[in-house]
Amino acid sequence: MKFTLSWLKDHLDTDASLDQIVERLTSIGLEVESVDDKAALKPFVIAKVLTANRHPDADKLQVLTVDTGDGKPVQVVCGAPNARAGLISAFAAPGAYVPGIDVTLSVGKIRGVESHGMMCSERELQLSDEHNGIIDLPADAPVGTSFAAYAHLDDPVIEINLTPNRPDATSVHGIARDLAASGLGTLKGGKVEPVAGDGECPVKVSIEAPELCPGFALRLVRGVKNGPSPKWMQQRLLAIGLRPINALVDITNYVTFDHGRPLHVFDASKVAGNLVVRRGREGDKVLALDGREYALTSEMCVIADDNGVESIAGVMGGEHSGCDENTTDVLIESALWAPLNVARTGRTLGIITDARYRFERGVDPEFMVPGVELATKLVLELCGGQPTRTDVTGYAGHTAKVVSLPLSEVKRLTGIEVPKAESLDILTRLGFGVSGDGDVVEVSVPSWRPDVDGKADLVEEVMRIHGVDNIAPQPLGAHDAVNGKILTTLQIRTRSARRALAVRGMMEAVTWSFIPARHAELFGGGQDSLKLSNPIAADMSDMRPSLLPGLIAAAQRNADRGLGDVALFEVSGTYENDTAEGQRRVASGIRRGTAKLEGSGRNWSGNAGNVGVFDAKADAIAALEACGAPVDRLQIETGAPAWYHPGRSGVIKLGPKVVLGAFGEFHPRTLEGLDVSGPLCGFEVYVDAIPEPKAKPTKTKPKLELSAFQAVKRDFAFVVDKAVEAGTLTRAALAADKKLITGVSVFDVFEGASLGEGKKSIAIEVSIQPVEKTLTDQDFEALAARIVENVKKQTGGALRS
Repeated sequence: MKFTLSWLKDHLDTDASLDQIVERLTSIGLEVESVDDKAALKPFVIAKVLTANRHPDADKLQVLTVDTGDGKPVQVVCGAPNARAGLISAFAAPGAYVPGIDVTLSVGKIRGVESHGMMCSERELQLSDEHNGIIDLPADAPVGTSFAAYAHLDDPVIEINLTPNRPDATSVHGIARDLAASGLGTLKGGKVEPVAGDGECPVKVSIEAPELCPGFALRLVRGVKNGPSPKWMQQRLLAIGLRPINALVDITNYVTFDHGRPLHVFDASKVAGNLVVRRGREGDKVLALDGREYALTSEMCVIADDNGVESIAGVMGGEHSGCDENTTDVLIESALWAPLNVARTGRTLGIITDARYRFERGVDPEFMVPGVELATKLVLELCGGQPTRTDVTGYAGHTAKVVSLPLSEVKRLTGIEVPKAESLDILTRLGFGVSGDGDVVEVSVPSWRPDVDGKADLVEEVMRIHGVDNIAPQPLGAHDAVNGKILTTLQIRTRSARRALAVRGMMEAVTWSFIPARHAELFGGGQDSLKLSNPIAADMSDMRPSLLPGLIAAAQRNADRGLGDVALFEVSGTYENDTAEGQRRVASGIRRGTAKLEGSGRNWSGNAGNVGVFDAKADAIAALEACGAPVDRLQIETGAPAWYHPGRSGVIKLGPKVVLGAFGEFHPRTLEGLDVSGPLCGFEVYVDAIPEPKAKPTKTKPKLELSAFQAVKRDFAFVVDKAVEAGTLTRAALAADKKLITGVSVFDVFEGASLGEGKKSIAIEVSIQPVEKTLTDQDFEALAARIVENVKKQTGGALRS
């Protein structure tokens, strides 16, 4: 939002300096983005041409003697056709920067004659496109004074960075209201006085889509004379980056910024019949004011007449009914449009306008009719004419929201001790209505503040006007316990998983939460409830059911650019359905090519192999361990989701029901659906599915107990059916004596004809740690017998002879 200092002072009676205004704007939440103090125009002065003689070596050049006001005439070579003795114009001395030609002047020779500066045209000073001659000022222009001050071009331009929740600050009047409320002056300009009209407006309005247009005001002004707008209006519009067009159009732009009320003007002679507000229809097209033709849909709101669509409601008018220098009768329109519909229409068509910017944030509904009155007043002043009465259709009036505000909330939410009287005074100055005299007051919200919904919003208003800088610095208060937990369990697990995976050589990625529908369907998604009603792009239509599609696509993009060996991970949210319970916190990662833990690529000591299922398994177990899962009790089973390879994947469980994750290489059909290639493996760990650890009575670390007896390892080889999983066998061996057996690991798997049809041999190493005494041979034999018996009972296996 841009505005000039003089424009602001039209609405704010203040003696504050530019610096004070800028500082106050930022302190009340209207952050100043930039300030152009017009210093670039300071070097230009008003000068008078004393003599003008033809250049001795050039017919189109003249040698001027110029009085710059210091009593020392200077010589200037000039090629302007209107240069003459007695002309008063703008002069730039050597050393001045001329913005229109992007040149810093110096003393130079032109065809052998020295020139000490230049006389300037409007285009060279970026005042307009006029370049047929140098600026021609009136005879009474004060020679030697600042040209910028004389031409009122030294008006500073302030730009503030608005947040989307402040539609009231999209106008100069709204900004002045905030500054006045903060004590930096008095707000000028109250109620807009209505302009008397003669007769009814002959053009009527019907609203077929009231859900898209809650109100419409229209007025006809006959006998206008349209031409250029006055210089002061053009200068203000140019200062904020708008190109003056003609008086009628400039008035609508001016009111848009002055009071935040977008308007539109129709050339009444080009409107056929009455106007109708409706949804777009099949085949509707409109040539807009930007010269482009737009195809409209039934989701868009339009203003149409008997000839068809004349305007895209709330976004942009049509070229056909636009006002030009031949316009004599003008229709002034001020309407209310549904913010979401305007935003969706503008995004779909790719149109960004000042009107859309305001309508999609919410304009003041109570200024719909005063907006017409203000525009009518300016039209009569600048273009003349005779207005009809204003025709208002569909507007049912505004019902103010009422919010209960316990005044104690100011202290509780902000830490600022604001006296009750000051809090109520601040709200009143901002335009809120306050009733009640107790500790809880009823506050009515003004029509220009649609962003205020609850008591916290009112506290924010008090805080920003009172001053955030009034919050006294305080040390962070002590926690209830010395080592009390501050972060939630899920936050701690998220951080731990990230660190663990990063330590394993994986790089963290941040991928989109939206993915293409075909990708979502490959990973168990694609439900209608997870489709976006207004996606930011056609290939981002569904909420992701898994992190893997985004990571795999990212790995392929790296591979396409020559980086085929990558390991990526992400810890973020996935969406199984549209309920809160359907959102999961997942740690997921992928490895591609030869990106193993120990390194990738080729090496003289041995080339790295392709990544596989066990690399993904190791990553998954590492993430689970970092999150506090009991990895010694995890079970690995088959039955991974369909996007994994059925024979090279697994599911990680804690007990028969709690699924903690899955890992493996990907199914060829999945890779084909994603249009990716190369060795790929990955995993998913459900961080939020890990059971909470039991609360310990103390945070003191337990006593370190080390056995004084020698640990022993024994090997066993069992012949089992091929269908028996190694995990089942190791768990059976471990359960033989949980006190003595500290670990079981598989070190060999063998299949051969000597074992029999459908049989295999699994060899395990059992770690035994005595704790009470040194075990005798009889003790080892008894333990071995229990192991063999337990394995036989649970797997049907027998010791290999």
